[in-house]
Amino acid sequence: MKDTRDIAPEEAIRPDPSLPAPCHDALTLTGGGTLAKIALGDQVYTLRITQARKLILTK
Repeated sequence: MKDTRDIAPEEAIRPDPSLPAPCHDALTLTGGGTLAKIALGDQVYTLRITQARKLILTK
């Protein structure tokens, strides 16, 4: 997987918008748990799966 820590958000956009967006399984991202850390540039976000099976992304 490409390291995106040094990529500006505008550079991270798919080069061909006609291609389908990537789809990622939330349970894979969380390693089967309920939390995952997602980095974008120098910011780290937390993805949480709630008991109601909804996703919450926080800074």
